[in-house]
Amino acid sequence: MAGWETLRGLVREELRQRQEEGYDLTGMEAAFAALEHAGDAALNALYDAILHRPKRPDFPYVEPNGLEEIRRESSGWDIAPRTLGDAELLDKLHGAWVGRAAGCALGKPVETGYYMEGTEDAEGWRNVKAWFQGADAYPIRGYTPEHSRAEAQGLDLARYCVRSMREHIAYMESDDDIRYSVLGLLMMERHGAAWDSWDVGRLWHEKLSYGQVCTAETQAYLNFAQVKSHMHGEKPEDFREKLDWVRTYRNPYREWIGAQIRVDAYGYCAAGDPALAARLAWEDASFSHVKNGIYGAMFCAAMIAAAFTAGDVEEILEAGLAQVPTRSRLYEDIRFAAGLARREKDPEALLQGLWDRFRGMSGVHTNNNAALCAAALLHGAGDYEKAITTAVLGGWDTDCNGATVGSVMGAFLGRGGIPETWAAPLHDTIYADVPGFDPAAMTDCARRCLAVRRTLEKA
Repeated sequence: MAGWETLRGLVREELRQRQEEGYDLTGMEAAFAALEHAGDAALNALYDAILHRPKRPDFPYVEPNGLEEIRRESSGWDIAPRTLGDAELLDKLHGAWVGRAAGCALGKPVETGYYMEGTEDAEGWRNVKAWFQGADAYPIRGYTPEHSRAEAQGLDLARYCVRSMREHIAYMESDDDIRYSVLGLLMMERHGAAWDSWDVGRLWHEKLSYGQVCTAETQAYLNFAQVKSHMHGEKPEDFREKLDWVRTYRNPYREWIGAQIRVDAYGYCAAGDPALAARLAWEDASFSHVKNGIYGAMFCAAMIAAAFTAGDVEEILEAGLAQVPTRSRLYEDIRFAAGLARREKDPEALLQGLWDRFRGMSGVHTNNNAALCAAALLHGAGDYEKAITTAVLGGWDTDCNGATVGSVMGAFLGRGGIPETWAAPLHDTIYADVPGFDPAAMTDCARRCLAVRRTLEKA
């Protein structure tokens, strides 16, 4: 079974993934090259051999998957919850939805290879700059222009999302960053905080088509289908043991950004309680991800929950980092990005420093994108526009990072803190391609989150 990629492509990505996880792959690259014309049996055998390679003795990181082990390796699980009155919380929830949608729409047209991976002669962030410069729209102060003189240099936009371009935008068009926020809200309305990774799989199979998932989510979606079919749809008693197979079997994307973009609604419904938001994010992320893929989800959910009651962006960042194991690669990478953002006030120098740090990493990995989000938040220093435009200018997964940073800043500033140049073109409307949901008013989504939050507080 392949899925998102061919089996050969999965093996190629697994080699990179195991290298990042600290395994000794001596001889594996040569073995893969020797199988250029081999069939599936040989490739599957090599895949299994890669998975049985030993960990390098000099690998310095400690990166557990279990919740209790993560808690022991982290520093902030004793953060006391805070609360807000209905009117203030509703305004901030509305701000979070609008902030997320606007950041997502800004980044969506440049979510393509030129900007995510860069080109031979330029890092991705330089190509984002070139597009906006070529449209006489740099520094970025509004949505992505449909055309630019950069087209003559070979650059282009993702043409499937015309409805997010400056000349056409009238609502937040369907996007996975929005879709997963809707699914998170539905999960919380159905179950409160009492659900697990089995419920995540069931909800995906109920609400998402196979074509709506990608990378790690595709592999977990397929694997879960086999487990569910074998059990005739009933949750097995040993699902926790089976879960590790669901999230890892032929899934070299297990530390990519997918889980990180799925958790915003948990931050909204746990507003003021970053530890609860991180716990919910762990449950969701554990369905398809491991290690840093899980930590990125916990980091972002905790930041969002903290943003509702925090005094500044430094406090927001620290609340997120408090949920991340201190001996993990992600913790180290975010600390690097935060230090760089505090020292370097020029946004272009900041972004170049990040691209230098993460050169060669996939444009949709958790670590580089989470680091960019942290840097953009600090660089923005409480300014919504400055934060989201820095996140999108940074390249890599542009719509995801714009959405995450927009979500945090919207929760922090409230709806009134988002400039109308960003909010008004969306007409308070989102589409998510979720059955029974489209279209939806963001004001209504905010009210529904408020109702969940109050129910959780009474539990």
